[in-house]
Amino acid sequence: MNFRSVICYLILVIFLLALAPPAVAEDTQSPTVIYQTTFSTDPRWVTNNPSSNYWDSKLGMYHFGIEPSTGNYAYYPNPTYDTLDYERGPFRLEYDVILNRVDAFANDGATFRLGFSGSEMDPNKGPMVLTQFTNAKFGRIMWLRLVTNGNKMTQVNSQHSDTQTSGSRAYDGPTVKYELNKTYHVTVDYDAQNALLSMKVNEKTSGNEIWSYFVNVAQELHGMNRIFIGSVGDYGPTGIYATGYIDNVRLTVPVQEAATPVVTVQETAITTRPTPIPTTARPIGTVPTEYIEQTPQSPPSAVLPVAAVALAALCMGIVSLRRKE
Repeated sequence: MNFRSVICYLILVIFLLALAPPAVAEDTQSPTVIYQTTFSTDPRWVTNNPSSNYWDSKLGMYHFGIEPSTGNYAYYPNPTYDTLDYERGPFRLEYDVILNRVDAFANDGATFRLGFSGSEMDPNKGPMVLTQFTNAKFGRIMWLRLVTNGNKMTQVNSQHSDTQTSGSRAYDGPTVKYELNKTYHVTVDYDAQNALLSMKVNEKTSGNEIWSYFVNVAQELHGMNRIFIGSVGDYGPTGIYATGYIDNVRLTVPVQEAATPVVTVQETAITTRPTPIPTTARPIGTVPTEYIEQTPQSPPSAVLPVAAVALAALCMGIVSLRRKE
């Protein structure tokens, strides 16, 4: 091998190293966690019906039993111990849910609700972002409901062209219905910049999206301080129930929007609760998979492997040159 060949090897080494992408130290797009719980420890949720709404320590989930016209509720945070560090701006609320029972009754059946709201937790009063799983006129369908701070209400559901409920903004895709004893992952995104609120429902096991839709937000949302489940504001017939479990509740904001990020850690519960209200037997379906928060890690750098190959080629060239000399 002559001197010209060695120069060619060196040029090749420099070229390969230039193509190698630099290592990324951290994922700057990771959201800031305002609140999350996997219910592996007592979540310190406040309830007025501890016989129906309670932390199941064996399953590591939170059981709910929601009956209309009872004012039943459970929420976080307990203001004595915790706060939610959110005032305004974009957010993502997500959770897992398994519905064991959602009773039908004429056109006004039982409803599971999980929302993000002010202290009143009333579906008819803002600010309110509410996800619902109902079993009424259209059977087992899903809903997204929004009430602004100025009490302007907008809602859509997974029934095809329900213009009676949603007007011209009604969902126009094929009707989508949920199933009992199946775990779903629900995601709600508030895009403040584009004034949009969206809801997406995925099957937890397969990850398949079954339904998603959005509503326009007429007024910027702010002042929401509770994540809750319950029947406040529901004046339907008594004796019907929505029962099941929630898990992996999580509220995040984009990192650039976070002023003072606070991650809430649950320890022990100290809550005064009223007289229990009996509920029915609770069938249990598939247990939701626990959400595990992982610290973002840098992807493996391509520099070292490429450099090693290039260096080996250079060494072979030099050895070959020396032999011929």
